[in-house]
Amino acid sequence: MVGVGAVEGGRVGEIVVLRHGQTEWSKGGRHTGLTDLALLPEGEEQARALRPKLGSRGFAEVWVSPLQRAGRTAELAGLAPTGADPDLVELDYGGYEGRTTAEISAELGREWSIWADSTVPGETPGESLDQVAERVDRVLDRARARLSDGDVALVAHGHVLRVLTARWLGLPPQAGALFALPAAAYGVLGHEHSRPVLTGWALT
Repeated sequence: MVGVGAVEGGRVGEIVVLRHGQTEWSKGGRHTGLTDLALLPEGEEQARALRPKLGSRGFAEVWVSPLQRAGRTAELAGLAPTGADPDLVELDYGGYEGRTTAEISAELGREWSIWADSTVPGETPGESLDQVAERVDRVLDRARARLSDGDVALVAHGHVLRVLTARWLGLPPQAGALFALPAAAYGVLGHEHSRPVLTGWALT
């Protein structure tokens, strides 16, 4: 792991991971990977409600997914993006894009979960969790290199941020199942005695 220094006052920078606000598909439980949906009005309100907590926090970097729901969430939350990072896009669900877990499970005749199956079966399989882990490991390497200058915000999507959190903690990507993250909620990835830890989760 890349070493981190201390910011002003001796505090090591933290990584704030923020999931975008509600969209039509996320509200209905539909898997939303690369489909570029806008926020619902309620999703915009959720993002604005974060401004008092996040907008006044100084960030060395604010990286967003290139998809509009992430950039709009950052803007409404008072965060000024310093870059769009393609490694922060949501999982590519392949043929399961836009479908619910219940629909997929009924079709397969068994309970299906991206966390248990790790990929999408069929002719358009999408990404595996291991492939997503490779992406977020790159994001974390870049973020660690900036923590000596302050905090880093990552504004993206539910599943990719859950895999990223697992990897921050040194866990396999499947452990992202443990970190449920509602729309417009955020978590804080920090350190305790130089060890990566989770210092806050599902905050709104």
